[in-house]
Amino acid sequence: MSLLETLIPKARAAHRTLVLAEGHDPRVMQAAVKIAQQGIAKVIVLATPSEVHKSTAGVVFAGLPVTLLDYPHSPDFERIAQALFELRKHKGLTIEKARTLLLDRLYFGDMMVRLGMADGLVAGSIASTPDMVRAAFQCVGTAPGIKTGSSFFAMELAKPTPAGDSILLYADCGVNPDPTVEQLVDIAVSTIASHKVLVGGQARVALLSFSTRGSAQHPMVDKMIKATELTKKRVAELGLNAVVDGELQFDAATVPGVAAKKCPDSPLKGAANIFIFPDLQAGNIAYKITERLAGAIAYGPILQGLAKPVNDLSRGCSADDIVGVAAITICQSLG
Repeated sequence: MSLLETLIPKARAAHRTLVLAEGHDPRVMQAAVKIAQQGIAKVIVLATPSEVHKSTAGVVFAGLPVTLLDYPHSPDFERIAQALFELRKHKGLTIEKARTLLLDRLYFGDMMVRLGMADGLVAGSIASTPDMVRAAFQCVGTAPGIKTGSSFFAMELAKPTPAGDSILLYADCGVNPDPTVEQLVDIAVSTIASHKVLVGGQARVALLSFSTRGSAQHPMVDKMIKATELTKKRVAELGLNAVVDGELQFDAATVPGVAAKKCPDSPLKGAANIFIFPDLQAGNIAYKITERLAGAIAYGPILQGLAKPVNDLSRGCSADDIVGVAAITICQSLG
């Protein structure tokens, strides 16, 4: 069973509401219909009347739980502006600037999520990732105990790992270019939480390096050793259902026979299902290699570490891609 085949029933059972912010994109309108038809969520699409006219050709919403919201003229606009002002006034935001910001559909939609008017948001078919991340961090903020927002890819493998896992999580592959030790700990803890809501079962976390247990010496290796120590401590403090080890090379983290030779005392025993990369270059390269050469399906980058779920899309996405991210977003809201 594929990842989405397991997630869509969970989303249906949750009876949640999703904001699709980019109603000026015909793909978003098509996705809204599919999301509603499949019962994944009730949908609020942000779109002005002129945008609706241009982007809904051939799209039929009759009888579906889809609301087309002319957000600049929403009856809740002033209330949301006041909430944004209160949230950001310590940063110098005035009420006038708050009103102006809310004309940006990303800020309006994210504030809806923050205020509980919706359970999650999906956008990015038109907006850039930096714009998506900026609005999400400013409006929704990070989860309790987490200072660093990050992202992961859910890699659905064509062939299971030797340990039998068909879904692996790779992090961070989309947000933090060169994370510090403390940021790596946040990334690891956030990915454990993501694994819990999307995959389930025990999280087995490998912090990766070009070294296994001191086989090489370098400041980059030292960073992963320290991050492993602090991640283990945080996991124990939080009582998370996770096993953590590092610093490990990828083969020592995924192949039991290699682990038995390189790190025989590793609690992972070559059966990791979460991989924390030392930097964005390594993570991005790895997920693309896994996708292109191993035939894996890559879902993401999925944002994590936020107080409520907000997710980015590829600007080349299809309507079906948006449906998949919607299901993931709704399931994240259950965590």
